[in-house]
Parts: sequence; C-alpha cells; structure tokens
Amino acid sequence: QVQVVESGGGLVQPGGSLRLSCAASGNIFMLYDMGWYRQAPGKQRELVATISSGGVTNYADSLKGRFTISRDNAKKTVYLQMNSLRPEDTAVYYCNADILLRALGRGAYWGQGTQVTVSS
Repeated sequence: QVQVVESGGGLVQPGGSLRLSCAASGNIFMLYDMGWYRQAPGKQRELVATISSGGVTNYADSLKGRFTISRDNAKKTVYLQMNSLRPEDTAVYYCNADILLRALGRGAYWGQGTQVTVSS
C-alpha cells in the first residue's frame, strides 16, 4: 500500500510565503516524477510544477519565478516553496507521485490535498 501525504497549507496574507511538503511511503520500489497540482473553486485542476528523480523541473509558465519545487529522494519527499503569494493562488494543492510498486507495477498516486488560502 502507498500513502502520499501533503502538509504545510494554511492561511497567508498576500505577499507572504508558504512551504508545502509531500511524503510518499509504503512498499515503493522506485519513485519517479513527483509534482504539485492545484484546483481552485469552480476550476479544473492545473499543473503547478513537477520534478524528476534526477532533479529536472517543469513549471507552469505563470508561476515561474515565484514557486520553487525541490525533492529529497532519501526521504521520498517533494517540497513546494511559494513566495509572493497572491489571492489567485488560493486553491487546494495536490501532490502527485509516479511510483513503481514491487507487487502492483507502476502508477500515479495522489495525496488528499492541502488548502492554501491567500487573503488579508
């Protein structure tokens, strides 16, 4: 069984910062790409950023320069540093992990989401 668990969301004022974490656990044979997505009320889920096991990153164009994704392979954890937050960044942020399990093969696993609210 695999668990993907996010943490670090909360309420922050415009211009502030937050750091999200996401840890994968379980009988993981190989952990490939990890990423962050977000879904605002009434909108579709959208890509925020992804990072490969080798550290290659990919960002949504609109977020480049404010958000930074990183990972610690030993801890099976991915981070999202969010700076200069704006009210339009308010959303539920989801972690996604591409995982190979010994018994079940490879698949994409989602966390339960963490709420980020940017408001004064």
